[in-house]
Amino acid sequence: MNIGFIGAGKVGFSLGKYLSVNGIGLSGYYSRNLRSAEEAAEFTGSKTFSTPGELIRESTVIFITVPDGAITDVFNNIRELGISGKLICHCSGALSAGEAFTDIASTGAYGLSVHPLFPVSSKYESYKELRNAFFCLEGDRADEWRDILTSLGNPVRIIDGSVKVRYHAACAISSNLVCALAAESVSLLKECGFTADEALQALRPLAMSNMSKVFEAGPVSALTGPVERNDVSTVSKHLKCFGTDEERELYTAVSRKLTEVASEKHPETDYSELRKLLSDN
Repeated sequence: MNIGFIGAGKVGFSLGKYLSVNGIGLSGYYSRNLRSAEEAAEFTGSKTFSTPGELIRESTVIFITVPDGAITDVFNNIRELGISGKLICHCSGALSAGEAFTDIASTGAYGLSVHPLFPVSSKYESYKELRNAFFCLEGDRADEWRDILTSLGNPVRIIDGSVKVRYHAACAISSNLVCALAAESVSLLKECGFTADEALQALRPLAMSNMSKVFEAGPVSALTGPVERNDVSTVSKHLKCFGTDEERELYTAVSRKLTEVASEKHPETDYSELRKLLSDN
């Protein structure tokens, strides 16, 4: 197997390095930014290609690691470059292989999405943590790549293309949307006289302890706080402290979901008054 990358950003760097250090062969990189391709090739011990056609000729698998909005354009640009028999992959969480690689069967190539559930934040460091990442696969030859990734120690799930957007929404909620909640917490503490650094220092043990419990025992068991206690008075006071409608809407939307979780934890408790309060605000 020779794997080539079209696109030399953080994902291309990280995935290429992760595969190469685990003994999987790379052909190299092509990028419109030649310097980026040279850096990635040097980092992974592979080659730099000056055209996509050259990379395709020397690769059996081609990863298109460009921004989501450009994946299909890149595929359309290479579909006439002799890709028959090749496996074309992308790493988008939201796009299915069929959406990204329109009518790929007519080219004789195969299409696969390979998505690591991991925030790739550094070109040079993130590959070290990919060994802990859960991978989701969808498309052609998924079984083959499940075997490759599980041999590296990664947990893998094959999903259907029809649920790809729902799957990605789940990932975004646990990753990106948490940042919005943390930002709101910091903002409220700053109104209490904390600096931003002090707010993060104060919130860290609270958040980290709770997240550890969530992933050890599940969100139902981990739930604490005024919603779980059915403390209508405290929730009502919370709602009055927000300065904008957007802040209040954020709190009520999340708290309505928490009420469902609390009801699962305490099915004997009547949360109707709390539900009404959250619906009215």
